[in-house]
Amino acid sequence: MLGTYVLSAGYYDAYYLKAQKARALIARDFANAFQEVDAVIAPVSPFPAFRLGEKVNDPLAMYLSDIYTITGSLAGIPAMSVPCGKTAGGLPVGMQIMTRHFDETTMFRIAAAFENSQHQ
Repeated sequence: MLGTYVLSAGYYDAYYLKAQKARALIARDFANAFQEVDAVIAPVSPFPAFRLGEKVNDPLAMYLSDIYTITGSLAGIPAMSVPCGKTAGGLPVGMQIMTRHFDETTMFRIAAAFENSQHQ
């Protein structure tokens, strides 16, 4: 209901239109990158996993823990995260694989190749 109110109460230009413009810029940047590369590999999080319950009292840290995964959704491209290692303390670290629109096959091939390389 809040979204309907914002769009109908004169806030369209202030919020929705600006958000759509930002989203279009992100999508354009990825499209430009995919003219040069088949995939973009990025971290899943700005920091390694934290222990269960460790950040319960820090909502900002909880929010920021998956901030890097938002860009794929905003650009409308396929993206997946795969485990790629562990910290010195044994906590998992994730790698994100993003590919061009409708190119999930490449994304899965890269993930499988990475996984197979870890078992050799």
